[in-house]
Amino acid sequence: MSFKVVIPARYASSRLPGKPLLDIAGKPMVVRVAEQALVSGAEEVVVATDHERIAEAVTAYGFNVVMTRTDHLSGTDRIAEVVELQHWQDDAIVVNVQGDEPLIDPILIQDVANNLAAHPQAHMSTACHSIHDTPSILNPNIVKVVLDNQGHALYFSRAPIPYPRDAFAANQDVPTDMPIYRHIGIYAYRANFLRAYAALSPSAIEHFESLEQLRVLWHGYKISVEVTSKAPAAGVDTEADLAYVRSVLINSQHPSL
Repeated sequence: MSFKVVIPARYASSRLPGKPLLDIAGKPMVVRVAEQALVSGAEEVVVATDHERIAEAVTAYGFNVVMTRTDHLSGTDRIAEVVELQHWQDDAIVVNVQGDEPLIDPILIQDVANNLAAHPQAHMSTACHSIHDTPSILNPNIVKVVLDNQGHALYFSRAPIPYPRDAFAANQDVPTDMPIYRHIGIYAYRANFLRAYAALSPSAIEHFESLEQLRVLWHGYKISVEVTSKAPAAGVDTEADLAYVRSVLINSQHPSL
């Protein structure tokens, strides 16, 4: 099954300026991400950026770059521009891989693309994994998703969903057989949906939850969800994340260290 990967990469970052270019064991972080994407079996890997330094770093390692506008509000909007600039066919499957996840599992990328191909009624797909510890379920920084019986998303929220009413009322932990899933921020889209997405108006639920994917559900489009058995590797949002990822990759290259 053929699919393409687009990696949105902005230079600006409030916590880690120039994040895509940060050195990860001898290579820029965005290049590490592109290498993982290539291993996934994608027929094409493209870095979408609005910054010349990022473009130069990526092309130096032999990867394709598409220069995009500077005014995009989200990575999805940037990818939609790439689809237009590249003239990709409507039925092409395009996976959005975040540019700050140098440890992303290539199999996860492939699985999300295959999930969308297997769900013809869906316009995009994403992933999740099961969680049961109460602190994670209550943590608003961990997004939860509820699925229907065909594996489509019913809703995404920062709140505990579904809510274990009886267990919480009795000050008990979440039941182990309760289906609670943590959302993983990777997406696959059909190219024709990305063309339509640019015209979708924002929704109130998207604004208050601060979750872009709710715009898709609010407008009546379906999102299929791949349930994976393991949590994804850490991305890079802080200096501590950066130090951890560097140590993982350095030790993988030099196991004796």
